[in-house]
Amino acid sequence: MTTRFRQLLTATTALTFGLILLGVYTGAIGAGLTCEGRWPLCDGWLNLFPANWASFVEWFHRLVAMITGFAIIGSTVAAWRGDYSSRIKYATGVATVVLPVQILLGANTIINFGALAQVLHHTAALTILTAMVAATAWSFDGPATAAGADTSADSGTDATPSSD
Repeated sequence: MTTRFRQLLTATTALTFGLILLGVYTGAIGAGLTCEGRWPLCDGWLNLFPANWASFVEWFHRLVAMITGFAIIGSTVAAWRGDYSSRIKYATGVATVVLPVQILLGANTIINFGALAQVLHHTAALTILTAMVAATAWSFDGPATAAGADTSADSGTDATPSSD
């Protein structure tokens, strides 16, 4: 397992957790209600820039969600392109498959604000987080290697120190 891949998974998992915390705050202050049922637009100048604190929080949540979504997709691509265990590949794959559902459920919290919309949105978020935590934990099962390092037993060097 390469150190860079572990760092990518760890950062993506941390971003996902941070996004969930931001989402809880966003929902708690009712920031989505500032959009008045218009998604993907909201309020403010040209319906694109925040007009007040609540709409700023909503837009910031969307920005962090976009960055996190790309990190999840990047982690999945890296897992499937690399020589990593199938459980890491499938865990990141689950996160990526649930991602568009999560986006649609996020839109639903704006359009049909209510308890059910919030619960479904958070359930999808926790599914993604669980998949990313699992992939990250599994990435720490084996020894770390530098990117491109030769990990084969026959690398041409003797690992035992000489007693000269």
